[in-house]
Amino acid sequence: MTNETWGLVREELIKRVGKNNYVTWIEPLKFSDLNNGVVRFEVPTSFFGDWVSRNFSDHIRAQLNTAGQQVERVEFSVGNRSTPPEPMRAATAPARAKPAARPSDTDEMPGAPLDARFTFDSFVVGKPNELAHAAARRVAEGGPVTFNPLFLYGGVGLGKTHLMHAIAHELQTRQPHLRVLYLSAEQFMYRFVQALRERQIMDFKELFRSVDVLMVDDVQFIAGKDSTQEEFFHTFNALVDQNKQIVISADRAPGEIKDLEDRIKSRLQCGLVVDLHPTDYELRLGILQQKVELYRSQYKGLVIADGVLEFLAHRITTNVRVLEGALTRLFAFASLVGREITLELAQDCLADILRASDRKLTIEEIQRKVAEHYNIRLSDMIGPKRVRTIARPRQIAMYLAKQLTPRSLPEIGRRFGGRDHTTIMHGVRKIEELMATDSQLNDDLQMLRRQLQG
Repeated sequence: MTNETWGLVREELIKRVGKNNYVTWIEPLKFSDLNNGVVRFEVPTSFFGDWVSRNFSDHIRAQLNTAGQQVERVEFSVGNRSTPPEPMRAATAPARAKPAARPSDTDEMPGAPLDARFTFDSFVVGKPNELAHAAARRVAEGGPVTFNPLFLYGGVGLGKTHLMHAIAHELQTRQPHLRVLYLSAEQFMYRFVQALRERQIMDFKELFRSVDVLMVDDVQFIAGKDSTQEEFFHTFNALVDQNKQIVISADRAPGEIKDLEDRIKSRLQCGLVVDLHPTDYELRLGILQQKVELYRSQYKGLVIADGVLEFLAHRITTNVRVLEGALTRLFAFASLVGREITLELAQDCLADILRASDRKLTIEEIQRKVAEHYNIRLSDMIGPKRVRTIARPRQIAMYLAKQLTPRSLPEIGRRFGGRDHTTIMHGVRKIEELMATDSQLNDDLQMLRRQLQG
């Protein structure tokens, strides 16, 4: 293989992995040789080679084979040392802790690859997520730090990771000199553990404390992991002291993350904490309409009948990923069989998704609705406070969780701050007793049921 062939392959890789990933991870590779089905490249550091091996070796091998080269394996070497490829891992797979030599200010930090689809332009804004979107936009402008950290939380598929990637993309576009590091909490932990094992903890500290913007996804993952929490706390403090921006996401509010140290909870709550609420009908419909526009160029001539998108937005309420997956399947199926996308076709093609989505209430939805109705904080409902103004709504939420979901008492107890199943049983019985004499309670329960099941 010649350097000219590798140059042509690199042009194809830009399209496959995106410009940011290409500039950071592919462009620095230097073709060495190709013998017996093994292609070798020189890399600047062992960390660099390990990361490319994990995340991009399959892309490189596929493109080389497409270009007519017989490649079975891709290897990377630093000097005389080689780094054999490992199987592809998910985006949250740990990378080796030893970082590259401190990059210049114009280099992209070696974090998790960013998804090119997750930008502000592709994020559909609605009432449930408008505050989170506005806050993310403000951070992405890259001006003076106004709230630190920005803490985004919400359930699966509500847009937390999308907004995190959008912030990183926007910062890189507006201020390419900034050192932006995005990664999952799981990656943070694995890098820390690897640094301890290889006695490279100072390199680890240097990497994480020299960034301009640190973005950590799914921070609830470090709960209960004492050493990692300790290092995260010190990293957090060091960056805040330097007035560097921090963006964090989790599946629940800081105060509701069990086994997270109080000092970390306190730090996370000192900035702006924003909840991404479950999607409403209008937002789901907007997401579907945007997706259809994207699909029109891919599925030319495909017709979608009136009412289909409205039907899907009404029936599939679990999360955005399920909703988008349903539309993708529907378009692919209609294209293969050459039929118009009608309501009947949608019902047949998506029967399993529609069955699974039929009014699957979650305990979290019940807790939020009850907390909102009684004007109490969700953290208080899950927390230890036992004053009547909090304890009664908590018991009502327990009762509704038992009545409206298939969850067992121990499962419900876990969602209520790790309470014992006997506590849940007591709460349910208490509400059942009060229903016999308290008409106001009955009215409240009927209204809450209508709102939750409507």
